[in-house]
Amino acid sequence: MLATLEKADKGYIATFERRFKNSVEEVWSALTENDKLQQWMPNLEVVDLHINGIMKFNMNDGTGHSFNISILDCKENAYWQFEWGDGSVRFELEPKEDESVLLLKEYIPILDDHVPKDLAGWQVCLEMLYEVLNGRKMAFPKQSWEALYEEYKKQVRPLLDEA
Repeated sequence: MLATLEKADKGYIATFERRFKNSVEEVWSALTENDKLQQWMPNLEVVDLHINGIMKFNMNDGTGHSFNISILDCKENAYWQFEWGDGSVRFELEPKEDESVLLLKEYIPILDDHVPKDLAGWQVCLEMLYEVLNGRKMAFPKQSWEALYEEYKKQVRPLLDEA
């Protein structure tokens, strides 16, 4: 299921909603503990998980280069928001019956040609997160990403024309 993309006061918000048959604590662990996090988002590394804490984005290109990302908001087992380019990404968790509901929101100040790449990437990462939560490891599915990228280009293009 593709993210919804809506106009907001300051740009746009892309929202992904996923339901997991795991507890909020299990999903939080997969989101924030490096040994699990790096199975579905290998570039991210949590250094200091709290408001104004630090994460690293590792280039993973053999150069050893990385850069710091600031954690903007965080409450254990509830939400986690960090810088993402000129915007930010926020994960919100909520228990619902025997499931956990995860909202991933990307706050996008300006739409550009890179947005469809990010959205396709987040969608694939969520698929990989699902596998991690079910005890399976999954290689990055490049063909799936490419197909999603094409779909997100179709979704973003009319909004770019309006801007």
